[in-house]
Amino acid sequence: MTGKRKKPQGQALKLKFKASDVPGEDSSAPASSQYFQVVPARIPPWLEGLRAMTKPGVRGAPGIDEAQVLLAKTLIKSKVRGELLDLSAMGGLLASLPGVSVRAVEGSAPALAALRELGLDATAAVPGDAVARAPTVTLILAGDRGNAYALSQVSWAHACTPPGGTLYLAGDRDKGFDRYVRAASAAFGSGETIAKDGGMRVARLVRRPGPTPPLPEPERYEHDGLKVVVLPGVFSAGGVDKATSILLRELDGLDLSGKTVLDLGCGSGIIGAWAARRGATVTLADADLSCVRSSETTLEANGLTGEVIHSDVDANLGDRTFDLMLSNPPFHVGRGVVLDVAAEFIACAQRRLKPGGAAHIVANDFLPYEPLLRRWATVTELARESGFKVLHAVRQT
Repeated sequence: MTGKRKKPQGQALKLKFKASDVPGEDSSAPASSQYFQVVPARIPPWLEGLRAMTKPGVRGAPGIDEAQVLLAKTLIKSKVRGELLDLSAMGGLLASLPGVSVRAVEGSAPALAALRELGLDATAAVPGDAVARAPTVTLILAGDRGNAYALSQVSWAHACTPPGGTLYLAGDRDKGFDRYVRAASAAFGSGETIAKDGGMRVARLVRRPGPTPPLPEPERYEHDGLKVVVLPGVFSAGGVDKATSILLRELDGLDLSGKTVLDLGCGSGIIGAWAARRGATVTLADADLSCVRSSETTLEANGLTGEVIHSDVDANLGDRTFDLMLSNPPFHVGRGVVLDVAAEFIACAQRRLKPGGAAHIVANDFLPYEPLLRRWATVTELARESGFKVLHAVRQT
């Protein structure tokens, strides 16, 4: 579970679900075809001839992330050729550049699905993972995921670039790009911004021999006796977020002994660990590989067991069903506010809950989840405070 949960200014009256976001009436239906359908991304006219795939949950969908657009234009202008390691492949745009052989790397399950549809043998990896070097490396900084994550990306890119190799670094001026380029230049030995378009930037850096900067340490804290480990870029570093705190407080008296529980969008794993400590058999799932690693580490730190799955919503959950689903659904993908992912979380609850099973969902109070839930469940509002609400949805038999 990544991204911010704060209410964006001016969004309260604009956030509405499209008809295509709403799950059907048949609770036995398979995963929503529209959400999981991978389609060609909308390519800007000035990149005609290139192609990429996309789906809900991929940064930039239904088009291309702005930083990746400028990066592609810059690589074409610079006449980059040969082997290229793309550490933020998204929908695979760079793979169709002329004269380039791309090795695609991604930590996002939706993006990995898009890359597979494009025919690429993509590697699932996140900052810190060992990846074979290439003479040219590309990376899009995710400054919206916080300073520690962006610095971990810089360290990772340095480790993946051989001495004498070139890194093309793209990102958003308003998300700390200049600051991160300075940090990268200190490690690489040289670097300069070579392209600008609106707020987007691309820098080129050539690596000198020298040690790779260390990765930022995970954040660690305790909540209600639970040890929580939060890797860079994972939601709620530094302390449990207010929404999750409200959810866990409202569920404090719940008997979970012998129950099967799904923590969907698990993030740091605190909700799943909380349920496991109360005797539940837990499955934790997240589309972001850093979140999966955080959740695994949180369970281990508390001596708890649970299954942690890297999954685009429930795509990798097989035939598992549950007594309870607990979730704080994300409604950001990169820089955008979107609801199709949250809508699919709700459709997942309909698919995965046993008859009479219940979903407990915490959300910003302006998000219109109730109409979707009422299509298949009896819905009760358990709490509303500090801009959040906790919804209890019992699947109708």
